[in-house]
Amino acid sequence: MNKINAVYTSLVALVVAVIALVMCLVCCNKKSANVEEVLNEKPELVINAMQNYEQKMREDAQKKAQQMIEENSEALNNNPNDGVIANPDGKIVLVEFFDFSCGYCHRIYPAIKAIAAKNPDVKVVAKSLTFVSPVSSYAAKAALAAKNQGKYAEMYTAMFENKGPLTEAKIDELAVANGLDLEKLKADMNSDLVKNTLNETSELAGKIQVNGVPTLVLNGKVVQTLDEAVIQKEIDAAK
Repeated sequence: MNKINAVYTSLVALVVAVIALVMCLVCCNKKSANVEEVLNEKPELVINAMQNYEQKMREDAQKKAQQMIEENSEALNNNPNDGVIANPDGKIVLVEFFDFSCGYCHRIYPAIKAIAAKNPDVKVVAKSLTFVSPVSSYAAKAALAAKNQGKYAEMYTAMFENKGPLTEAKIDELAVANGLDLEKLKADMNSDLVKNTLNETSELAGKIQVNGVPTLVLNGKVVQTLDEAVIQKEIDAAK
């Protein structure tokens, strides 16, 4: 069953449940009435039912996502092919799902940089997604390929601190400026290792219901914020 059919089936079930509830109220009411009259008099019954249903769906989705995070903690925190931009041996793990073309990811970058600088016991894992723009894939491949030359963090930083639009030419320029062998970088960008790493990140994001970027996962807990203070508070609580 696809998602559209699943949603449709759930909504039909909800409507049937509401009608059944109303009919029960009608039957229990000594006055003669019908479903239409009750709904006209108390439309809040449907509104409340819809709100409760939506809340339950959100809670169920969050529980499922948390379960999947726990079941995939090793892939989330310790994939050796991922980029790491701070202490690879840190006891506290902050995972960032991002896209180099994402405006909000650029907004949160200073917070991530500050968190890494202020918390030497935090490992920051960078997981790049590639759906925001056509150049996203090129950027993600370049960063992962730079890892083979020991410069993932340098390319990650350079692309997020770049003031103009990211283009393939600009990414190549940033790579050379950071001491990378461009010919080797381009060869590694097309490697199975880089391709498989990006596919693994995309599949993992789907499993744990990453629905947008940036998404942060701190020691197995999703943290949705752009605020450094909020991230720091969660880190302090985890220590």
